[in-house]
Amino acid sequence: MVAANPRRDQSVSARLAHLVPAVVVPLLAIVLAGCSSVSPAPAPGRSQSAADASGAPAASSAPVAGGAPVASSPATTASCRTAGTSAAVSVTSAKTLKHALAHPKPGEEIVLAPGTYEGHFTISQSGTSTSPLTLCGSRAAVLDGGDISHGYTLYLDHASWWRIEGFSVEGGQKGVVADGSDHDLIDGLYVHSIGDEGIHLRSFSSYDTVTHCLVRDTGLNVQFFGEGIYVGSANKNWCRYSHCRPDASNDDTIEDNNIADTTAENIDIKEGTTGGQIIGNSFNGTGMVASAATAWVNVKGNDWTITGNTGVHSIKDGFQVHQVYPGWGIGNVFRGNKAEVDGPGYGFFVQNKRLQTIVSCDNAVTGADRGFSTIACTPA
Repeated sequence: MVAANPRRDQSVSARLAHLVPAVVVPLLAIVLAGCSSVSPAPAPGRSQSAADASGAPAASSAPVAGGAPVASSPATTASCRTAGTSAAVSVTSAKTLKHALAHPKPGEEIVLAPGTYEGHFTISQSGTSTSPLTLCGSRAAVLDGGDISHGYTLYLDHASWWRIEGFSVEGGQKGVVADGSDHDLIDGLYVHSIGDEGIHLRSFSSYDTVTHCLVRDTGLNVQFFGEGIYVGSANKNWCRYSHCRPDASNDDTIEDNNIADTTAENIDIKEGTTGGQIIGNSFNGTGMVASAATAWVNVKGNDWTITGNTGVHSIKDGFQVHQVYPGWGIGNVFRGNKAEVDGPGYGFFVQNKRLQTIVSCDNAVTGADRGFSTIACTPA
């Protein structure tokens, strides 16, 4: 058995403590804990959420194509906390947004006014643990990458200690991409209508958190690359993205997202990654194509913990573990997940017993034609 990683069981609140000064952490914990059940009045500088000027669906009632709706995140989560203060910079056009992203001041918050911002936007400056940087707005603020055959709509290029919160991302070949970016929070985005993958953490991007995002309609350009959320890179691309070494995008957390209408996996975890968590997400396999994916989640890294997720309508299996490169796909743990497969495969497909996978008996599987799991469950 691969040695346990003591950081696997950290909650997202613990990880977010690295993202904000101590005075802000209690506020952030309250927002994340209560935003699913409480609808407070918008903070100063925030526009209305839900079905606002962008036409984006309210995430709390977002339908899932092809079946019963699954729970989803609120239309806005963590607010623009310093809007209206000297730390906030309001932008209203693509030109002013690009300028603000190129010249942020320590601790600055860039607030998107409602409207459409056409183009591809790159962040290449980092904040710090005590002065993180923020880009935020409501769902009515839309970054539109246009042509789905090229470009990253929002690109964090070695940009650490950022909070990316609340707005919409559409178009472009890829929605949100982080390369070499650590300790970033991607919170409450509506990412949709993307050529390839929706959100991608890559090239040694570690200790990042993707939470409360709504991801829809990926793979419109190339179905095989249409993952909702993607961590790491395939071994054949390591020389391109990680200096011919395993892409150690480690200790990332994917929590409380709602993902559907992806042509490839809702979440794809690549070989080379270690110690991440997938917690409390809602999955739907409607729209997947057999040549691109056969499960909601495919784990090929080591020591990932997958807990408390719910999935419906898989094209084959619910959750999968594979070894596609020697030394990887080992020591992953599945606990407390609910798999309403309604498909021809297993609730949990583990390639072989040598991968030392734990599938706890407290997972629940229904509608899987081939059964609960390819391996015996472990008592909870």
